[in-house]
Amino acid sequence: MRISCNRKLLAALTAAAMGVVSFPTVISSSAADDVIYATGFEAGEEIVFTGRGGIEVIESSTEQVHGGDAAMCVSGREKSWNGPQLLLDDICEPGVEYVVSAWGKSEWYSTFSLSMEYTDADGIRQYSNLKSFQGDAWNEFSEVKFSFSADQTNVYLYFECSDATCKMYIDDFVLAPAPVIPIQEDIPSLSDLYSPYFNIGTAIMASNLSSPSFMALVEKHFDDSITFGNELKPDFVLNKAACQAMAAEGNDTNPQVTLSAARSLLNYCRDHNLPVRGHTLVWHSQTPDWFFKENYADDGDFVSREVMLLRMENYIKNVFAALEAEYPTVNIYAWDVVNEAWQDDGNPRNPGEQGSSGSGNSAWVKVFGDNSFIEPAFTYARKYAPEGTKLFYNDYNEYMPQKTQAIVDMATDLAAKGLIDGIGCQSHLDVSFPSTSAYEKAIAAFAATGLEVQITELDVTTSDTSEAGLTTQAQYYSDIMDVLVKYSDSISAVVFWGVTDDQSWRAEKLPLLFDASFQAKPAYDAIVDGLEMPDITTTTTTTTTTLTTETTIVLTSTGGAYTLLGDVNCDGMFKVSDIILLNRFLAEDNSITITDTGLANADFDQNGVPDGDDAAAMLMRLAALD
Repeated sequence: MRISCNRKLLAALTAAAMGVVSFPTVISSSAADDVIYATGFEAGEEIVFTGRGGIEVIESSTEQVHGGDAAMCVSGREKSWNGPQLLLDDICEPGVEYVVSAWGKSEWYSTFSLSMEYTDADGIRQYSNLKSFQGDAWNEFSEVKFSFSADQTNVYLYFECSDATCKMYIDDFVLAPAPVIPIQEDIPSLSDLYSPYFNIGTAIMASNLSSPSFMALVEKHFDDSITFGNELKPDFVLNKAACQAMAAEGNDTNPQVTLSAARSLLNYCRDHNLPVRGHTLVWHSQTPDWFFKENYADDGDFVSREVMLLRMENYIKNVFAALEAEYPTVNIYAWDVVNEAWQDDGNPRNPGEQGSSGSGNSAWVKVFGDNSFIEPAFTYARKYAPEGTKLFYNDYNEYMPQKTQAIVDMATDLAAKGLIDGIGCQSHLDVSFPSTSAYEKAIAAFAATGLEVQITELDVTTSDTSEAGLTTQAQYYSDIMDVLVKYSDSISAVVFWGVTDDQSWRAEKLPLLFDASFQAKPAYDAIVDGLEMPDITTTTTTTTTTLTTETTIVLTSTGGAYTLLGDVNCDGMFKVSDIILLNRFLAEDNSITITDTGLANADFDQNGVPDGDDAAAMLMRLAALD
């Protein structure tokens, strides 16, 4: 399975047709240039933070100080979530990435957290932890990134502490726009380099959309396949209030769903024509326990197997129906129908609640008694998924021999019934484990089933973050990619679980190909070394056009000299990238410069002034030639 190589052109045309401006404005080259709010909480300074519980005493204090003569002291707390909050609605803009830095200290040993709270489009309060530390010493929250979308309101940053009664101290607080750092445009695209073998994708979250640098890397290297990190998981899709309202009306088997958390990502993928992997429908984790309880109540009894089968079918049906109704043009080409159902020893998970502890117990097994819920999940997914959508089973530690065999046996049985299309290998790896040969054995076993194989969440951690450690990581990445290329006849996609180290769920062990400054690491160099860019053929004439995969040459004669119309960046070719460059220039992006020759080439309608009409005409020209 190969995704169309013309998706970049189609994305540009779609955006133009819908009036979408897809080129974010550069905010600042340095966060310090545009500080929004900074305070050391010195005596006499106004403290704009308020108490989340309404009982907190918030004041400037000299009891504990990191910088200057005072710090903010928060006392009188009664709950762990009590603490200081800062309302962002009037001082920050939606769709813009910000960084916050501060120092925090608790009165005694506890977990000290910086978090975010907002009301989503469905009127539901949502919470997300941004960063935490444990201890009782001063610790820094250094340039922690966050953003929010236009449909989120009552947005707060807040600090909380796991011990409900201890005092909290915060000092040297700075809020600023995140710096925009240029990516390396002169290195080859991973998706282009690996196009002869398989598609290259990544996982992103809604918060990443506000980072121009992050999304530039996505569009350059990973535009074959996009997975939403959280936004299509059950706890983001299930609407508890609507489920309970439905149950109160006598219907306890028709779970209600919402796409509010995923909407910004779905809009982005629609507007840029990016293929999506749906992740995930049936999973023990990030599925609220109330989903399995009578009347969807937290303290209800578990429902019967028969009721849960009805809920499962309606839940899966409703997810597909909502996506079809709201996003009929988004190509969700694959779905992880069931995720992580097997333990490393090849047995089903233990029954029980997931709960706040994040245990590995499975409420699905609690209701069904075993893994007999897997086949119905695939049956319902096959029944309701759009035609052509590939259905996958997905798991981690897939290279553990007993788990490998359990997955192969399950997949073989489902394939014989026409219910499954592929096996997803998460591939969360470490330089020390597994060995390349052990990993290859699993890939070979999955390929031997005849099913499509995708690497769905690839990252490689290293405990040694020195130069030598990153070199070791690079070699391991190279060896793994060599294995995948070897089995590329069976592998349709390799999806990295993230783009930059700092945004990874395993950030402290630097698991990805790009660093926090959006620059390629040795691991990137290692996996592109020896690969050749696929041939792109261009032909130049003196009058009309030449069509290639993404390249068109249009020449016009002016006084005996030829102007390469559309070649805004003067690289000898007319491509979608020239239109992007012109649009960013017209949007007064200060990081963009165009030479006099480029401006002459940008005057596509030859009226003497390069403008938005020329960009539109260039798009129409490419569309006509496609």
